[in-house]
Amino acid sequence: MRFLRSLLYMAWLIVTVVPYAIVVVTLSLVLRGMRLYRFTLGWVHLSIWGARYLCGIRSRVSGMENLPDGPVILLSKHQSAWETLAFPLIMPRPLAYVFKRELLYVPFFGWALGRLDMVHIDRSKRAEAFSRVEKQGRRILQQGYWIIMFPEGTRTPRGGQGVYKTGGARLAIATGAQVVPIAVTSARCWPRQAFIKTPGVVDVSIGKPISPEGRQPAELMAEVEQWIEAEMRRLDPQAYAHAPH
Repeated sequence: MRFLRSLLYMAWLIVTVVPYAIVVVTLSLVLRGMRLYRFTLGWVHLSIWGARYLCGIRSRVSGMENLPDGPVILLSKHQSAWETLAFPLIMPRPLAYVFKRELLYVPFFGWALGRLDMVHIDRSKRAEAFSRVEKQGRRILQQGYWIIMFPEGTRTPRGGQGVYKTGGARLAIATGAQVVPIAVTSARCWPRQAFIKTPGVVDVSIGKPISPEGRQPAELMAEVEQWIEAEMRRLDPQAYAHAPH
């Protein structure tokens, strides 16, 4: 049954993304910025609706009261594609993702993504990549967007922990934007690189904002890492039962 539901969901994503992406690319010839972003949220709603009603994946969000009113850089745990789809619907501000440029070449989805105000980087050119992130990130924050980054750089398996890179902390220090850490347990329902989805609840926990003022990148990211990983163990203790403390 889970296989069939997952297959239906994949079909749902393909059937909906193709026409939506074509419309987005066409509209981008005359419509840009937040108006185009808000139009794309229609497909995001469809994708999360499908995850809920076809695969039984629901969500529970805590800590919304911690979100400040001002420039923010969201630094989140990354376990699956679920959070990349869900966060634009959860957050009260439009989001700009920092992502690897290879995603731009994904048919339809990537083409539409490339028409939005996002930051795509070439990870093989690290110095140039951060310069691009800082320049575009500053501009995007001034336009009222929040920037979201996954400091581990890629999806981690349930109960796993990657290396937290300092790019998000460096951007916060350079722009003065507050950092908000986020823990998310999406791998309980949508395992990394797994086709079959499992019905259940994804917990999203939003931490208190951290000021970058007077901080060093490594120190700031260490605080983010400590909060996220401690919160992950609180939210999903079974996944970390045999993990080193």
